[in-house]
Amino acid sequence: MSKLAVVAIGGNSLILDPKKVTVEDQYIAAAETSKHIADMIEAGWDVAIGHGNGPQVGFILRRSEIAAKYEGMHEVPLEVCGADSQGAIGYAIQQTLQNELISRGIKKPVATVVTQVKVDKNDKAFQNPTKPIGGFMDEAEAKKRQHDLGWNVVEDAGRGWRRVVASPIPQEVVEIESVRTLLKNGTCVITVGGGGIPVIDNGKGGCLGIAAVIDKDFASSLLASLINADLFIISTAVEKVAINYGKPDEKWLDHMTVDEAKAYLAEGIHFAKGSMAPKIQAIINYFENGGKEALITNPENIGRALRGETGTRITK
Repeated sequence: MSKLAVVAIGGNSLILDPKKVTVEDQYIAAAETSKHIADMIEAGWDVAIGHGNGPQVGFILRRSEIAAKYEGMHEVPLEVCGADSQGAIGYAIQQTLQNELISRGIKKPVATVVTQVKVDKNDKAFQNPTKPIGGFMDEAEAKKRQHDLGWNVVEDAGRGWRRVVASPIPQEVVEIESVRTLLKNGTCVITVGGGGIPVIDNGKGGCLGIAAVIDKDFASSLLASLINADLFIISTAVEKVAINYGKPDEKWLDHMTVDEAKAYLAEGIHFAKGSMAPKIQAIINYFENGGKEALITNPENIGRALRGETGTRITK
C-alpha cells in the first residue's frame, strides 16, 4: 500500500519574482513545484495537494474593480474569486504535474476538485474581520461601499482604506467523499485551494457562499485528518523552522515534538502571527486529530526532507 501525504503549497510560491507575476510566469513556477511533487510520487507516495491563492485572488479582485469602475461591469463576489483562483491554479498544477509524470513514464491521473469548505456563521472571526483584501480606496469610497454593500473597511497605515473580511476556522470539506474516491482510485488530487471556497449552512442542509478567507494551512490540516494522511507537509519559503528567528540566539530546528511546538507557540516570540505561527498551529491541529508525522520545508527541498536530510520534522 502506498503512503498518503498532503502537501500544502503557498500561493506566493507561484510568484518567484515580484516583477514576474503574469499567468505564464506562474505556470513556470508551478512546473518547478510539480517536479518536486513528482519526486514524491515516483518514490511511492500518493499525494493530495492544497495551495494558497492570496496574490491570485488579489489580481482577480483588482481586475473586477477596474472593470466596474471604467466599464460598468459587475464586481465579482469574493467567494467566486476564490472559485476562479481554484480553477486557474489547479489547472496550472494539474497540467504541469501531469506533464512531468508523463515525461517520467508514470501513469497516474491528476485532477482538481473545486472545493467548498464549510465554516460556522457564528465564528468569532466574523465579529472582528481583520484580513485585508482588494485594492486601496479613499475614505469617501470606502464609506460608500460600507453603507451600500455592508463591507467592513479600515484605514491601512496611512496608505488608504481597504476592505477587511473574516478568516474563520474550517469545519468541513464539502467534497471530501469525492476527494477520497479519487485518491482511492490512484488519482493525485488538488483540493481545498486557497483554503477552500468559504460557505455556511443555508439552513436547508445545503451551502451558501460567504465573503471570507480561510487559512490554507488550516484547511490542508483538516484535509489531512479527514483522509487519514500518513504525512502532512507544509511547503513554505524557508528550508527549516527557526526559534528566536533573526536574533543572536537564532536556532534552526531539525526536529520538534508536538509538545515542543505547542510550547514554542505559547511563548509568542518565535513564530510570526502572519506567517509561521498559523503553520505551526495547523500542524498541532493535525496531530490532535490523529496525525502521524509532519514536515515543514521549501519546495525545492521536499525530496531531501523526506530522506531526513533537511527540513523540520514534527512527530508525536
